[in-house]
Amino acid sequence: MTPTPVDQPLREAANANQNSATELSQNQQGLSNRSIELVVNGERHQLEVGKSVSLLHVLRNDLRLNGPKYGCGYGQCGACTVHIDGVAARSCVVPAAGVAGRSITTLEGLGSRESWHPVQAAFNEAQAAQCGYCLNGMVMQAAALLARDPNPTEERIRTELAGNLCRCGTHIEILRAVAIAAATINRTAESND
Repeated sequence: MTPTPVDQPLREAANANQNSATELSQNQQGLSNRSIELVVNGERHQLEVGKSVSLLHVLRNDLRLNGPKYGCGYGQCGACTVHIDGVAARSCVVPAAGVAGRSITTLEGLGSRESWHPVQAAFNEAQAAQCGYCLNGMVMQAAALLARDPNPTEERIRTELAGNLCRCGTHIEILRAVAIAAATINRTAESND
């Protein structure tokens, strides 16, 4: 069968898709990887990563840390939030190679099973978790806020958490949890003075 002029664009698109798939496969096989050191939750890790591999991918797949969740892949839902040098960041859009040597904290490193971070304890006290999918992002975003502003207004809390999506509707409990955490942090600071 002789190709028609209409077939040519389709054939070119198929070839482009095949080339993209081959390039992706080569990246996944490590043919374009580089060696980096990540400092995650205080521990140093030597890893081989592709230049476009997200921090979220490395945290979940290579380091087996399940606190950060894959939600949207666009940095818009907040489920993947971690702290990079103490600043809340969406790990799904941060290239892992771009944070080599910087301090990364995940939900697992925020507190421990024996000693919860005040935000984690407050979320438990306020029963602010329902399905738990947004929980990582809410806790990490709230902890970053309280590190900068230990006595935020409700409006400030709402503004800070506005980019974190919760589909279960526990917003009232989440706001209460952040207020409880702030009060706990302030009481602790006062007793240490």
